[in-house]
Amino acid sequence: MIKTPSQMIVGVEAVTDMAQMTPMIDQVETRCGHGPEEWLVDGGYPAHEQFERAAEHTIVYAPAPKPKTGADTDPHAPKDDDSAAVAEWREHMGTDAAKAIDTERATTAECVNALARERGLTRLRVRGTAKVRCVLLLHAFARNLMRTFALAPQWLGYGRGASGEPAVAT
Repeated sequence: MIKTPSQMIVGVEAVTDMAQMTPMIDQVETRCGHGPEEWLVDGGYPAHEQFERAAEHTIVYAPAPKPKTGADTDPHAPKDDDSAAVAEWREHMGTDAAKAIDTERATTAECVNALARERGLTRLRVRGTAKVRCVLLLHAFARNLMRTFALAPQWLGYGRGASGEPAVAT
C-alpha cells in the first residue's frame, strides 16, 4: 500500500522541524484550500500539544518515541498525562497498518531530504530567514517540476512516440 507516491513538496518553511506540525498544516490549508487527510511526519515534528488541533483535521502518522527508561515499556501505550488526542495517536501508531505507513517516511521525507543534499543543498550561502526561505522554495519548485515530468508525461506531451520522445504531428 503506497500512500505517498507523488513525493511532491506541499509546504516549505525555514525552521527546525521541532513542533512544526500545526504551522505546516496551516500553510498547506492556506495554499491548497484544505488540510491533509493524513499526515506522515518525522518524530520531532509534532509536539504533544499540537495533536489536539491536528486531530480535528487529519490522521497523524509519527513514530512514538522510544521510552528513555524501562525497555519493557510499550511506546504505544497511553501515559497518565497524555491528552485524549495523544493517547489516541499512541494507540493508533501501535497498529500494524500505522506501522506500515510509518515505514514510508524513509522513502518520502527522507528521500526528498537526501536528494536535496545530493543536489547541493547542504550549506546555504545566504543569510536571513527570508533569503533561506527563497532558496528552499526554489528547490521545492524544481523538485516538484521534476516529479511532474516523472509522474505525468502525458500531460506534458512526452512519452507518446515509439522512442519515448514527444510525438510530432506531421
